[in-house]
Amino acid sequence: MKNLVLIFTKNPKLGKVKTRLASTIGDENALEIYNFLIHHTQTIVKNSNATLRVLYSDEINYNDNWDASSFQKQLQFGSDLGARMKNAFADGFKDDYKKIVIIGTDLYDLEVSDIENAFSELENNEVVIGPAEDGGYYLLGLKFIPNGIFSNKNWSTETVLKDTLKNIQNIKYSLLKTKNDIDTVDDIKNIEVFQKYIK
Repeated sequence: MKNLVLIFTKNPKLGKVKTRLASTIGDENALEIYNFLIHHTQTIVKNSNATLRVLYSDEINYNDNWDASSFQKQLQFGSDLGARMKNAFADGFKDDYKKIVIIGTDLYDLEVSDIENAFSELENNEVVIGPAEDGGYYLLGLKFIPNGIFSNKNWSTETVLKDTLKNIQNIKYSLLKTKNDIDTVDDIKNIEVFQKYIK
């Protein structure tokens, strides 16, 4: 099987995750929501037919809910998010995977069909992107690393998708459905399971 899903996750520590959300609902609630989203992501991706590799922000936790029989475990490395993603893709291609998709752990709307669609779109495209409503992306699929795709971006801002599309304008690419990743209280206000956190 030569498809790989990279899952970027932050180590779930109080005060270190979902900080924009925490500024409204508090650190403990933000951590609860993040842990919920991690579990949700695990449940979804386990239904994928690809190899699964989780990459931690700070340290590898060998005794957490990322079950080592289902998930390879590695550490992110690089000076910023772009460098960390580039290094993760480069390692995947070095390991001889032909199609690689990366996701995060902050998408309540994620479905296994999003991952399957990304791999099928990579049959006839070099790049596939799942746009996020905030101007970034929740999924990126590659068959190689296009020049500049991970550099000179203001990560976590509304310009990321637009700037990324400029990098791939001469490459065949496909866009998936736009989805809402969870960063602020506005992102959870219409999701029933999170209503208890909103005062």
